[in-house]
Amino acid sequence: MKKWRINRPDPVKTAEFMNKCDLKSLTLDVMTSRGFTDFDSLADFFKGEELSDPFLIKDMAIAAEVINKAVDQYDLICIYGDYDCDGVTSTTILYNYLESMGANVMYYIPEREAGYGMNMEAIEMLAEKGVKLIVTVDNGISAVEEAERIAELDMELVITDHHQPPEKLPRARAIVNPHRADCPSSYKDLAGVGVAFKLCAALDGGSYDTVMEQYADICAIGTVADVVPLTGENRTIVKRGLEYLANTEILGLNYLIDKAKLDRNALDSTGIAFRIAPVINASGRFGSPLTAVKTLLSEDPEDAENYVDTLLNLNAQRKQTETEIMTEIVNHINAHPETLDHRVLVLSGKGWHHGVIGIVSSRILEFYGKPNVIISIDDDGNARGSARSVKGFNIFKCFQHCGELLDKFGGHECAGGLSLKAENIEKFTQMVYEYSDPMEKFPSVELIADKLLMPQDINLDNVKGLSAMEPFGAENPAPVFAMLGVRVDKIIPLSQGKHTKIEFSYGSYRGQALIFSLAPEKACFAVGDKLDMLVELGINVFNNRESISIRVIDHRLSGVKQERYFAAKDCYEKLMRGEQLPASFIRKIIPTRQELIGVYKYISAVKNITLDNLFMKISGDSMNYCKLHICVDIFRDKGLIEFRPATMKISYVVPKQKVNLEDSETLVKLNEMLGKAGN
Repeated sequence: MKKWRINRPDPVKTAEFMNKCDLKSLTLDVMTSRGFTDFDSLADFFKGEELSDPFLIKDMAIAAEVINKAVDQYDLICIYGDYDCDGVTSTTILYNYLESMGANVMYYIPEREAGYGMNMEAIEMLAEKGVKLIVTVDNGISAVEEAERIAELDMELVITDHHQPPEKLPRARAIVNPHRADCPSSYKDLAGVGVAFKLCAALDGGSYDTVMEQYADICAIGTVADVVPLTGENRTIVKRGLEYLANTEILGLNYLIDKAKLDRNALDSTGIAFRIAPVINASGRFGSPLTAVKTLLSEDPEDAENYVDTLLNLNAQRKQTETEIMTEIVNHINAHPETLDHRVLVLSGKGWHHGVIGIVSSRILEFYGKPNVIISIDDDGNARGSARSVKGFNIFKCFQHCGELLDKFGGHECAGGLSLKAENIEKFTQMVYEYSDPMEKFPSVELIADKLLMPQDINLDNVKGLSAMEPFGAENPAPVFAMLGVRVDKIIPLSQGKHTKIEFSYGSYRGQALIFSLAPEKACFAVGDKLDMLVELGINVFNNRESISIRVIDHRLSGVKQERYFAAKDCYEKLMRGEQLPASFIRKIIPTRQELIGVYKYISAVKNITLDNLFMKISGDSMNYCKLHICVDIFRDKGLIEFRPATMKISYVVPKQKVNLEDSETLVKLNEMLGKAGN
């Protein structure tokens, strides 16, 4: 179960804004719930921010001068990119622009195995090729030693980047990075491709006219892929880019859009984020990033289609590898359920592809709601890890605490990476536990609803009006709404039972909602039950007729008190970690014989159920999550059920003989803890 937070709009402000603009009431409710309390800021959001003068970014004029001089002298210029989608699109834009200027230009992107950013081996190779000027895109801001070597080799260096600068900047002719402390540019959140885009405009005398027409589509893809805030200038770039993407002249993108089965008339940032960007990223994860660059540059139809097919195959490999790693993790957790009792999960495996461990980490965070570190061990005993966290638990500070064991680490509050020797993983894991487990309050993943949706809110005009907020992405997510007390009238299986559709009543509103990846037989609800749901709203068009679509993001039976659930879950984990709790509490969570009988009867009747669904069905004043989990543990100890902790699935087992629950390992352990706690 995930924690929900339902925000409240400001009805006074909504009414005030409705008198000043033609936005719909539901859209204005979302905006006021997100903190837009004055009309000027609201108007600026929807009007869109004009792209500021590229020369406002520190060193942009110098960078343009150095590059233009190299072009005029026909010096060999190398665009030095990065292997992710942001780096690939940055490389493509700048290379294509310089080539169209008649420059003597090449590009270089290191393979993932070489690591992020510049490396000495590549620099030596570029010098041997006769490169006179290196221009970095989406990297370089931390390349202090590499920059010195470039100078020693009598090459010039221009750095364009968007990552946070270190205290000491590299030696370069120009360092174009909006995050520089001395940069006067007001907008700081550009992706690497956004900085490259502005560099092209600077090379064109400061005008965006040509570069917008030629590169807005590619720039939009890189911007969405890098998950930078879709506010301000980024919002403008993506909005314009989506317009150009629908009719793009880039052969590779045309093939990719068609093969991804995207509707050209309804291209949006979600389509980029889930259908285009992962395919481009796959080249850097499983193949060569050069394949992705060639896909975007190719002017030969046959070659372009072949490149796209290669990318799609690589993406399929990526998905398969993710699934294999997730299967290993599930098996590990089922064999070692104590793993889940800790506040931060540390999971490692041999040969896990380091190109996907970041994605796996994100999936683990989403599924378990816990910060985690996923570590891949190679044949030489070296290990690399990727981490994801939640706001409120700084994973980078956790790494600092463990720094003595790490060869290298970096990151910020919610994400990070590290490398260490495999022999140190066990000690590293213990240090992570020592750092995180004792924390008094620990944050969890929250699903945020913009407002409680009322039946009268649900109409075509209101739902269509939400599109004014697009493009959606980081810091401007698609609106989410809460619906409380929805009555289930009918349950309909879809796609051979893979998904579920429900027909429901919500006050005066009658509608349908889709719940993806939920088989009807695994649902926590039945016809007649009342649900609380978090949903996204959209418009379906079929035979030129529009209808409202409702997609369920999360759901639970009505009446669940989430604060009690999470408090009891935290107490259960403390018990399992062996933390001493008051005797009065331990006595309260030891189930009585009658409580055990009640829980067992329910499980034996339904045969298969998840722990959360069981909790929603039978919890009450005397049966909280902690006590219920203990009941399940007791039944597992005595072989009355099969319990798979990784998925929290409970399966009834027909008993072969009578058992004595009193001597179960769980009850014995609890009674020992009670004895230590005293009376």
